Amino acid sequence: MNNLPSRAPRRGRRRLSATIVAVASAALLLSGCTSASNAAVDVPAMADGKLDDSTVLAIKDAVTTTMTGYGASGAIVGVWVPWSGQWVSGLGTVATGSDTKVTTDMSFRVGEVTRQMTCDALYAMAEKNIVKLSDPITKYVIGVPNDKDITLKMLCDGTSGIAPLPAAITADFLRTPDRQWRPRELASFGLGSGVTNAPGEKFSDAGTGYLLLGLALEQASGMSAQEYLSEYVFQPLGLSNTALPEAAPAKPTPAPALTGQILVKGADGAVNCAEPTNVTELSASMGYTNAGATSTIEDLGKYTRAMAAETLTGGKDSRFADAPPINPNTSWYAAGGGSFIVGGLIGQMGQMPGYVTAAYSEPKTGLTVAVVLNGGGASRATAQFLSWEIAALASKAPAASGKTAPEFGLPFTAEQYATILAGAATCPVPAK
Repeated sequence: MNNLPSRAPRRGRRRLSATIVAVASAALLLSGCTSASNAAVDVPAMADGKLDDSTVLAIKDAVTTTMTGYGASGAIVGVWVPWSGQWVSGLGTVATGSDTKVTTDMSFRVGEVTRQMTCDALYAMAEKNIVKLSDPITKYVIGVPNDKDITLKMLCDGTSGIAPLPAAITADFLRTPDRQWRPRELASFGLGSGVTNAPGEKFSDAGTGYLLLGLALEQASGMSAQEYLSEYVFQPLGLSNTALPEAAPAKPTPAPALTGQILVKGADGAVNCAEPTNVTELSASMGYTNAGATSTIEDLGKYTRAMAAETLTGGKDSRFADAPPINPNTSWYAAGGGSFIVGGLIGQMGQMPGYVTAAYSEPKTGLTVAVVLNGGGASRATAQFLSWEIAALASKAPAASGKTAPEFGLPFTAEQYATILAGAATCPVPAK
C-alpha cells in the first residue's frame, strides 16, 4: 500500500486562528451584532403553509415504496417549493422491529454530500487568498501521481484523474467500524490503483481526491478539517446541527439519531430483508472530507439551498458555470464543484454504512429536496433516483394563493425513476 506523506501541520497557525476567532467573537458581542450565521440565500421567498395534499401523498408514496423495496425501516424527507409550500416529515420507524417513529429532528450521516462542503471551504479560502484554485496539490501534500499537474480545483471538480477508493474497502469499514482511519491511509487505497485519466481530462466519481483536498486545506489553513468546515461553512450558514465528527466512534449528532442499518445475506445467499444489522455507531474517519459529515433534514435543506445559490461566495468564481456533461449524449447531467448538475438542480448523493442521502436545489426557483433512508439494501444511486423522483413531483405543485408557479421543468419524469427504482429493488414490494 502506498503511504502518503504530507507536510507537517502548522500548529502555530491553528492557535493563531483560534485566537483571532475568539477576539472577533468578543467584538461582535460588544457591538451587539451577530456573526455571519444568517447569511442570506438569494432564492424566492417560501409560500406560507405546507404543500398541497395531492403532492404530499404522491411524494409519501414514492418514499415508502422505496423504503419497502430496499429494506429501510425509516426515512426523513424535506421538500421546499417556494411557490407552493413545504413538507418535512419522518416516515416509518427508527429500526426494523421498533415501534419508535422517525422524527424530523433525528440526525444522520450525509455521506458524499460532504464533498460539497469541502469545496465550499476551498472557495472560501481562495476568496481570502489562503489558497489559489490553481495551486498544485504538491504544494500541500506530496506523494501523488502527476501531482504537479493536479490542482486543488481539479480535486474539487473530480477531474484529477486519481483512481477511486476500491469498492472492497466498504467491507473493511464494516468489519472494523470502531477503527479510526488516517486520511492519508485512506487516500493511499485510491493512489495505489494509479490514475484513470490525465489531469483535467474528464470527471470521475472518485472519493480519493476529496480526501486529498481535505488534507491540503488542513495544511494551507493550519486548521483541522472539523475547524475549517465549521469556520467557513457551518457557522456562516447557521448550520447548528451539522458537523464533521471527530474520529472517535459515535452515533450521528445531535441526538436523537436515526438508526443506521445494512442488509446482509443469509446462509442461503439471499438478502435477509427482515433482520438488518445495526451500524449506527462508527468512526466518521472512514469518510473524512469525502463523506464524513452528519446533519439533520432541516439543516441539510438549508445547506443545499445555500450551496446551489453559491451564497458563501456570492456567485464569484462560480464553480458550476462551466461544469461539463458527464456523458456527451446527456447534456442535462453534468458534474463540477463537488456536485452534480441535473437539469438545473444542483446537489449530491451520499452513502455511509447505514445511511443513504441525496439533496438537490434549483437556485433560480429555490425548489429544494432532501431525503435520507436508514440504509437497508439502498445505495447512493437509490437516494439519487428517489430525490429526482421527488423533485419531479414537487416541480408540478400548484401555486399557493398569491404566488405564481415559475416556468420550470425537469428533463425527466417521476414515473421514469419510479420504474428504475422498482426494477432494482432488493426486497419484495407488495402489489398495490
